[in-house]
Amino acid sequence: MILDPSAFVADSELIRALEEQSTPISCDEDRVLFHQGDAPVGLFILKSGPVTLSMTSPGGVELISFRAREGSLLGLPGLIGDEPYTLSAIAHPGVELRYVTRDSFTSMMREQPMLAMKILQVLAAEVRAARAAVIQRVTTAGRKMAN
Repeated sequence: MILDPSAFVADSELIRALEEQSTPISCDEDRVLFHQGDAPVGLFILKSGPVTLSMTSPGGVELISFRAREGSLLGLPGLIGDEPYTLSAIAHPGVELRYVTRDSFTSMMREQPMLAMKILQVLAAEVRAARAAVIQRVTTAGRKMAN
């Protein structure tokens, strides 16, 4: 299944606002940011460098894996929904990230409610990308069965 990595990218105004509430993180080696199924503790903003996002089945089979793009908000659906992360994220050497805690994010949303619309735009893009990936997978599977 192919998921469009641009779906995770936020606009520059939202990123600037989040960065004001964040702390920097850099990686000299591979670093797990979060695992699929972990309780959400915060949000990561990808400034530059490689981060791999992946999802596995309950049986451990990798379903998707892709590189996040600069400007991506990693962990957003889990944080907003207060549900476990649905993906795993691994930062690779040379990555530059910013980290926003749950409390800082919640405070920012209360103090700047107009940013909530920008957050919803990112979430909507993620939903559209997930639906497109499912449609692509079903269509591909249907073609294979027809042949």
